[in-house]
Order: sequence, then C-alpha cells, then structure tokens
Amino acid sequence: MEVLAEQLSHLNIAKRSAMKDSTTYILDIDVSKSAEEQNSQTVAILCSDKTIRLYNKETMTCLQEYNARPGVLSGVRFSHTNSNLVFSACSDGTVKLWDARVSGAGAAQEFTGYPSNVFISFDISCNDLVVCAGTEKVDEDAFLVFWDGRYTPNTESREPLGSYSESHNDDITQVRFHPTNPSLVATGSTDGLVNVFDINENNEDDALTSTCNSDSSVNLIGWAGRDYKQVYCLTHDEGFLWWDLAQVDTEEPITLYKVEDIRENISGCNIDYLIDGFYHERQNTLLLLGGSHSGDISLLNCDLDKVTHLKTLTGGHTATVRSLYWCGRDDSLMTGGEDAQLLLWKPKAKDTSPKKRDSLKMASSVQQRVRVHSTKSILTKQK
Repeated sequence: MEVLAEQLSHLNIAKRSAMKDSTTYILDIDVSKSAEEQNSQTVAILCSDKTIRLYNKETMTCLQEYNARPGVLSGVRFSHTNSNLVFSACSDGTVKLWDARVSGAGAAQEFTGYPSNVFISFDISCNDLVVCAGTEKVDEDAFLVFWDGRYTPNTESREPLGSYSESHNDDITQVRFHPTNPSLVATGSTDGLVNVFDINENNEDDALTSTCNSDSSVNLIGWAGRDYKQVYCLTHDEGFLWWDLAQVDTEEPITLYKVEDIRENISGCNIDYLIDGFYHERQNTLLLLGGSHSGDISLLNCDLDKVTHLKTLTGGHTATVRSLYWCGRDDSLMTGGEDAQLLLWKPKAKDTSPKKRDSLKMASSVQQRVRVHSTKSILTKQK
C-alpha cells in the first residue's frame, strides 16, 4: 500500500475544461481504449443537457458533440476496438451508436428494444460482439436486452437477439461485462441483487451463475481482483460490498467486505457520498473514491479487513463530483461533476488551465430515482 499511496500522493490537476453552460452536469466519462490511440486518447462525456461530447485528452479541447433530444441518455462507452464509435443507452427504447467521423449527424446506428423498454444502463462486451442494456421496471417486468454489437454501416436499426426477464424484479441500474471474458456480464438493480450471467448458456436459468444480495439498492458495480474474479458494489445509501466469485463452489465465505455506510467507517477525510471505484491492476488493489459536496475527492484503499484513506484531491471541483475514469496507461484520473468542469489529474502535473469556476449551486438539482429495498443477505448458486 505504501507504493500506491506514494504514487497517488503526486496526483495534481493537469488540465481542466469548463462547459459553456454552468448548469450542465457531467454524469459519465469514458476514455478510448483502442491501440491506434496510444498517444492521443479521446474522452467521451455524458452531460445532463442530453448531449455526448468528445474531447482530446491531452489538450482538453472539444472535438465533437451529439444531441439525443428528446431522449435521455444513460452512460457512455467507447467501442473497445474502434475509437470512432461511441455508444449510449437512451430512454426512447434504443441504444444509440455515434460515429465520431461524421460531424453534426444523428446516431449512426440504433439498437431497438421491445415496446415499453426504457433503458437506464448498458455495456458492451470486451470483444465488441454483444451489447446489453437494462430497463426500468414496467408493470412487473425488468429486462436485460441483448443485441449483436457489430457495427454495420448503412443499417439504421438492429433488432434484439433476445432478453432475460426473470432474474431482477426492479430497475436494472448497472450492466458490466467482464473485462477479459466476453461471455460474463454482471448486473445490479434497485431490488438489491447483483447477478452474474454466462451468456453462452442457452437460457436464462442456466446463464445465471451467481446472485449476491446487497441488502439495499444497487448504485454501481465493477470487477476486481486477479483475473477479475471479484465483484464490488456501491449502494444508493453509500454502502460498500465486495464478493469473491471464485469461492462460490467452495466452503469459503464469498463476502470479502461489507459495510452499510462507508461514511461511518472512514477516518482522516470528509466523505458525503461514494463516487465510484476502480481496480488498480499493477498494484492488485481495489480503490474507492468518495466525495464531499464542496468538490474534494478522497481516494480509499480496500483491504479485506478495512478501508483506509490514502489521499484527498483538493482545489479542483467546487460541487458534487458525479463521474470518474481511471486511465491505467498513464496513471491519470478524469473527473466530472455538478460544477460543469471536466478535470484531468496526472502525477506531478501543474495546472495551466484558466482559473477554476466557482459553483453557483447550493445543492444538486438532479435527483436519482431510487427505491431502497431491505432483504435478507443471501448468496446462492443458481446452476
């Protein structure tokens, strides 16, 4: 942990970019991963004004903007193999694909869902072959919908391959494919469950390999650990849970760590909420990031018996931080929030951007739709 703490202690603001409209929130961030962009990565951000904007990571200049009005977009993801292709789920029952090579145009392709689908989460498999989106609950149903993810120019829309409908009974807030195994996908819901599926199986019952219960409402999930055999979960009431899926078929406990409210278990920093987490591959460490409503960001190290404070990043944001992305290539961090600022943090950097903008907001005006559920803690093998 000493090596990691030393590395993170040198993070400073390298660049900042402010939205033209100071009321615009930055809700999600992704960074291109394809090999041809080793020296010039592109950043995609999802904004509260229903736009997706692309930035050059090094200069923080805006390259392109896409507008989804009247639909509401949820999440933004680059293709893993083509940095020109960007995906986002939409409340109009589609997943939209945008082509950065086409200026000022609408979506290059739409993946259409079933009638009444409202997509609020999605992801793309690591080989770009499968797109999966999660829906809001309608009547008694919440769906995971799947499509062939391969881009076919001149094809306006693509119909689903199929769907799962039995494994969640409330809004599906998270879909996360495994980083290296394209057949595994984890999903989280306001029903409290985090499910893991093997989509190579022929039906939903066989595909569901494990179910973890957060005892709350799932906000964010992610993969961690060597070979990414672990799953972590952040809940809407600031809980943190961490499971080892390698122990599902053994007598060993599957729960590595569980805390109902991280704010009551951390000393050395002021945390009002959890932003997100990421797995640091080289250090084999799971990190969480918590925020204060004044804009400070605290980095937390997760051990099997405790979560400890490593570093607090100050002098950047002036309001609630909504999104982040850790760039493993150069150990940099992208953050965005309710102060309409996109920040790039790098080791030993010096900020040469214009002076930060003070926030005009007293509190968040965007409220998440949350229905918290209290259920018994279970973990079952469904095969």
